[in-house]
This record gives sequence, C-alpha cells and structure tokens, in this order.
Amino acid sequence: MTERGAVTQERTSKDVRAPGAVAGAVLLVLTVGQLLVATFLAGDLEQFEGKGFGARLVLYPAMMLAVPVIWWFVTDRREDPPWAAFAWIMLPFLVDVTGNTLNLYDSIAWWDDANHFVNWLFLGLGSGLLITRGRARPKGEIVLLVAGIGAIMAIFWEVGEYYAFIRGGTELATAYTDTLGDEVLGTLGALTAGVIISWRVTTQRG
Repeated sequence: MTERGAVTQERTSKDVRAPGAVAGAVLLVLTVGQLLVATFLAGDLEQFEGKGFGARLVLYPAMMLAVPVIWWFVTDRREDPPWAAFAWIMLPFLVDVTGNTLNLYDSIAWWDDANHFVNWLFLGLGSGLLITRGRARPKGEIVLLVAGIGAIMAIFWEVGEYYAFIRGGTELATAYTDTLGDEVLGTLGALTAGVIISWRVTTQRG
C-alpha cells in the first residue's frame, strides 16, 4: 500500500468512527443536562418527586461511561473503540431521563412497559456488538449471551430502583408485580437484540 493509500484508509476509518463518538458525547451531555435541571432547578415538579434524581445524577453518568472506561483499560488501545456499541448502551439512560422530564411515565399508561422492552433492546444491541467484536461465535451462543446479559442487567436495575425510590414510597404496594413485569420485558428486549445481532453476524459472514 502506498503512503497516500494508507493516509486515505486512516482518514476513512476516522470518518467512520466519528459519528459514533459524537453520538455518545451528545447522549451524555443531554442526559446530564436533564439530570442537573431535575436535581437543582425543577426538583419540586411532580414528575421528579421521589424518583431519586440526586442519586441518578451520580450513577447515570458513571454507568454510561463505565463500559468505555473498562474497554480502555482491558483492551489493546491501538484498536478502534467500538463507538457504536458504546452509544447503544448509553442511549437508554437518555430515554429514561427524557421520559421523566416530559412526564411520560405518569401520563402514558404503557410508557414504562415499552421503556423496559425498548431500552433493553438498545442495551442488548450494544452488548451484542461488543461480544461479537473480532470473534466468530455460533448464532445460538450470541442469542443466549445477549439475552443472559440483559436478564442480569434487568435484575440489577430493579434492585437499584427498589433502593433508590420504591422502598418506603407510594409504589411499594405494587412493586412486586411491576418488578416481575419489568424483568420479563427487559429480558425479552435483550433476547430480541440477540436475534438481531446474530442475524447481522450471519449476514456479514455470508
């Protein structure tokens, strides 16, 4: 390859990476911005009361950045970061915060259920892109891995919700049924993502 060809290839690679990196930065800024407003400027609004936004202001950015930070320390830094995977994993946090900002959880009956399915679909897509990066896996293994990761995340999420604002709150009476439904929907969303990722890998191989 000529020097000009190498430069062109490097420039093209950077151009491909840029949208994912920009998307991740925008997702983080929009999420943190809404969290700051909910915590310090509009905490008395009904949609923010008793929802643990002080804790979310700390935990959400930390969870959004956890995967990129872990990737940075455990992989060869000469590899191109999987920006698209990072963005998919970060997206559910923005969706969740925006749903609260627009009061969709209280004004639309099905919003919470849809959120758990769709957000775990997003998380599963990000997880799937990570686990299939640079390694060939059987389709069934991909589906089971993505669904399993999603199920684990759904369990931990519900535990976090319980300690953040459910225990001792107004939602305690219905928490058991709601928790079971959220875990099932989250797992189904991740399972769907696993099927999509396995199809994507099969198509690429073909």
